Amino acid sequence: MHGKITITYQEIADGWITASIPEYPGAISQGKTRVEAREMVLDALNELMIAGREADIRAPGTANESLDFEITVAKSA
Repeated sequence: MHGKITITYQEIADGWITASIPEYPGAISQGKTRVEAREMVLDALNELMIAGREADIRAPGTANESLDFEITVAKSA
């Protein structure tokens, strides 16, 4: 399976940067730098996927599926 995700960044108070993945509404995190925010939001996405598997929220016959994503970083407004 191939997919594409977009990471958006927003600078917030105290110099922190929020990163989110619009394709997965629960995937949001923050960091002191864009690199840290990206790592944290990808970790959040991973946790969402793990939670989905544990809750058995998947189509029948999709066990042991591997995902290959191309990541596009959106420029902040």
